[in-house]
Amino acid sequence: MQLYGKPTSINVRKVLWTLAELDINAELIPCGSGFAPIDTAEFRQLNPNVLVPVLQDGDFVLWESNSICRYLVRKSGHPTLLGSNLQQMAKVEQWMDWQACELNPAWRYAFMALVRQHPDFSDPAAITQSAQQWQQKLQILDAELAKTGAYICGNDFTLADIVLGLSLNRWLQTPLSDRLELPHLAAYQQRLAQRPAAQQFCFNGVA
Repeated sequence: MQLYGKPTSINVRKVLWTLAELDINAELIPCGSGFAPIDTAEFRQLNPNVLVPVLQDGDFVLWESNSICRYLVRKSGHPTLLGSNLQQMAKVEQWMDWQACELNPAWRYAFMALVRQHPDFSDPAAITQSAQQWQQKLQILDAELAKTGAYICGNDFTLADIVLGLSLNRWLQTPLSDRLELPHLAAYQQRLAQRPAAQQFCFNGVA
């Protein structure tokens, strides 16, 4: 099994964290910005979107990080990472989709401006709006954690916590001037940080 991707990428680290939780060995083939180029005909055969990560399992090739993570859990037969019944599975995937479709668009402008310092993201008003929307989304997460008292879908650590944990780390690493105090998120971060795989691939100072 091979995993193509930049080891500092948030989406690649999502898969690396999942592999570690499942104790699955995969060869990491570093590629992407700063590593081997991916804008090549050979890589386009793996992923026509020219993005990482890409998983190759024998003759089977899969892209999109959340799909890769779900595939790995189903392949391993892990009893709880994807939920242990239909409704729990739906909740896990609900929060994974929320992270991709609601949370990610909220933080993109502020992150690209404040961390990456990309010249295309320099509008102060847009930065402020993005930061506000980002923290509004995190208030939703904080309120849900107040209900569960543990992980986002209840007592069990799941794939949803992997994708949300990485997003939480990104928020903590971004120099926001008006960072909210979100106590349930703070306690959640401490629970996640106790996991060896999280220490290796999530809370390691890389945004």
